[in-house]
Formats: sequence, structure tokens, C-alpha cells
Amino acid sequence: MSSEPVLFALEGSRAFGHAVASQLGICLAANEDRNFDDGEHKSRPLDSLRSRDVYILLSLFGEGTSSVNDKLMRLLFFVATAKDAGAKRVTALLPYLAYARKDRRGKNQDPVTTRYVAQLFEAMGVDCMVALEVHNQGAFDNAFRCQTVHLEAHDLFLNALKDRVGKEPVVIVSPDAGGTKRVDRFRDAWADAAGEQPPTAFLEKHRRDGKVTGDAVVGDMTGKVAIIVDDMVASGTTLLRAAKACREKGATKVFGVITHALFGPGAEQLYSAGAIDQLFITDSVTPQQEPEAQGRVTTIPVAGLFAQAIRELHTD
Repeated sequence: MSSEPVLFALEGSRAFGHAVASQLGICLAANEDRNFDDGEHKSRPLDSLRSRDVYILLSLFGEGTSSVNDKLMRLLFFVATAKDAGAKRVTALLPYLAYARKDRRGKNQDPVTTRYVAQLFEAMGVDCMVALEVHNQGAFDNAFRCQTVHLEAHDLFLNALKDRVGKEPVVIVSPDAGGTKRVDRFRDAWADAAGEQPPTAFLEKHRRDGKVTGDAVVGDMTGKVAIIVDDMVASGTTLLRAAKACREKGATKVFGVITHALFGPGAEQLYSAGAIDQLFITDSVTPQQEPEAQGRVTTIPVAGLFAQAIRELHTD
């Protein structure tokens, strides 16, 4: 019996899976995918999984004809299939976890969809969930009763930012008060790498009936490079608003650091916005609105984070 981990990458994340497998020095495990005319689908492993340590990768973002829900069902069914096939342990690898933003009730009788998604995975028999920078790490850990591993791309972003920032003073900015914990972790990573802790700032933000208001900026950014850190961007409205506020408050440059660049309709404005000098994103998802030229966008590959997580879990 082979002691290597078994890694699958389902339809929609094959290129990402090959990158992870390459870093591990293994090949992707083979599986059959069939899509039926009525919209149903079937995926099955083509090798024996009995008593094996199995990892299944799929990024849960909508694209083309594959909706978020299509991918979620495909992943859930494959987790259950692997357990039925006798896998010793099954781990789901999620570069992007859908529904992670809906982790609390904002209104009376609101759904807590993050918890419902967790219950679905648990019902399928998943043993471990590995996700990259979910919206709220605490909510992610609490929603799942199985083992969870939360990955962060801070160090990868820092490596890319170093040359662009040079020795200029920086301020780490959250586009709203809710992201201050994320900004604090990024600041700490910056301090570990640079040997000094930069200041932080955040913007006032209120959302009502789909409209964003609030103009106050808490923190000093005069004469500093502003690094706006967020876990994900959909329309780009909040990011662009934050970038303009940083400029108005005296920032010399503005960089956007976005882990999940969903970039739906309207986000194309980010590529030409004069307030933003450079966008740093990961390849966890494929942006819906991609730039015509990549000059102002730096994409950071994160396959290495998942490869390292597999190494550590498999050793354990």
C-alpha cells in the first residue's frame, strides 16, 4: 500500500491541482467526470482508495456554466464517494470557500449559511477542511466540528510588496472596521519580516439597501504608502472608495492586497482607477472581469500553501 497522499482536483480546479501536485512531487489521482443532459453529473475515482489519505481540491466560485452551487454539490458528492470507497481520511481543500460571508444573522430570520455548509460537509463524512483566508476565521472554526486548517497568504504578499515599497513608511489599511483583525495579522507578518511594526488605519463604512456610506478615516496616512488589505472583492466599490480616501488623506501610493479577486460586474473600474497604483491578488479564483493588460495586477500563486498543508496533515 502506497504511503503517498492521494490528491484529486475536480473539474474547474485542475490547473491549480496540477500546481499543488507538482510541489508535492506526485501526480494528480485520476477520476471520471460525466455531465448528463438533464444537468446532473457524476464523478468517481479510478483507483482504489481503501485505507488511503485522500485530498480533494475545488475552489467554490462561480464561472461560466458552473455555478457555486454546482461546484459545491460536485465536491460534496465526491467527498462521500471517497468515504464509501474506504478512504481512511478525506480532506477538502478549498482555495475559496463559498458562503463564508454569511456567518451570522444580520436581520431577523436570516440564514447562517456558513453553518449549513459545514453541516453538509460533515454529513458527507469529511474529516478535515482546509481553506484559504475565509471571511471570518473564528466563524469558520466554530461552524465545523471536524478539523479545520486556515491558510493565509500574508507572507506571499509581503514578498511581492517588498520591492515596490522599498524603504518608504507604510500604513496597513482596512476598508472597514470589520476587517481590523485581518489587518492586525497582516501588520504582525510585516513586522516579523521588516523588523518594525507599521501603523494601521480603517475606514468608516455603513451598508444599507445595497448602498455604502461613511467618509471618516481613522488613522494617519500622510506621507505613507497605504496598503489596503481585504479577503475578497466582488464589485470593487468598497476598495475603490477606500483607495480614494487614502489619497485624500495624504497617502503617497496606494496598493490593494486582495486574496480572492472575484471582480464581478463593475470591478473593471479598479484596473483603470488612478487612486490605485497596483493590485496584488492570488490565483484562488478566476476574476469574472479580467484586465486587458496585466501591468497593474500582480497575481500571487498559492498552490504552495496547500502543498505544505498536505505535507503537514499527511505526516500527522
